[in-house]
Amino acid sequence: MAEENKQKIGSIGWHDLTVPDAAGVSDFYREVAGWTPEPLDMGGYSDYVMKPAEGDPAGGICNARGSNADIPPVWLMYIVVEDIAASAARITEFGGKILKGPTGGQHNFCVFEDPAGAICALYQG
Repeated sequence: MAEENKQKIGSIGWHDLTVPDAAGVSDFYREVAGWTPEPLDMGGYSDYVMKPAEGDPAGGICNARGSNADIPPVWLMYIVVEDIAASAARITEFGGKILKGPTGGQHNFCVFEDPAGAICALYQG
């Protein structure tokens, strides 16, 4: 996540795309959007931080493995929240559905479906 967004509650802290073939899809975005894929070691395989010619990274392209195994292939935005457990509890209370998490650990996230069926994530760093 971009450093300046980590502490801004309610901001979009990051975007990820999780797919079965991150290398192939990162090549697609390199050619179509002009982003440069920077490999990120995930312990036996690489995900990719996608960087534009100038500025902060645009997002990540991840393999559907490890903690991302159950995430659907969708550009997933992560909304920064202060208390992920409390926010996750509100998801079902207000008609949403938790798809994954909260995960715990340093990068605590929760993937959910809102009442309209849109997929999104919460993040607490």
